[in-house]
Amino acid sequence: MLQLFKKYRSVLQFILVFMGSYFIFSILYNFYLSFFEASSYYPDFFTHLVALQSESVIESFGYTSKTMIHPNEPSLQLYVNDIFLARIVEGCNSISIIILFTSFILSFFAKFKISFLYIFTGAVIIYIANILRIVILAIGIYEYPQYTSFLHTIVFPLIIYGTVFILWVFWVRLFSKNTVDEKAV
Repeated sequence: MLQLFKKYRSVLQFILVFMGSYFIFSILYNFYLSFFEASSYYPDFFTHLVALQSESVIESFGYTSKTMIHPNEPSLQLYVNDIFLARIVEGCNSISIIILFTSFILSFFAKFKISFLYIFTGAVIIYIANILRIVILAIGIYEYPQYTSFLHTIVFPLIIYGTVFILWVFWVRLFSKNTVDEKAV
């Protein structure tokens, strides 16, 4: 049994670090969400910020946009040219995706500075990709309402998860190169 653990040590380490960090970050994020329930930034600070930034980017494309507090649920309603198009809920703020990304990077941890910078840069890229996906979805639904389902179920997740996947692949290739170079020295 001990030989089996030794043989699969790196796999077990990856799984434990990934699941452990994901669990810890998720608990912290849920604590954050419960802390901000009564906040002036409805429904929470990051979701509110994403809604406002999405609104600004939509307006930079020449549309009028506004967000309003949803009267019946913890979300913001997104309007383009006075037409209600989407709800921005807590799941739209990219924090859960950033937690997933960070947990993966920690599982392939390199040197502290490189890992920290990559996590920070990746989080910023994911956050920006998230804003852009909301903008693309909103403008897409406004211009092509017949494709609402396709945009929301295919294009919307493809943008954010595709971004994360590309960042992961880049990290693994970068990290693998560093470990090979270090072993060769």
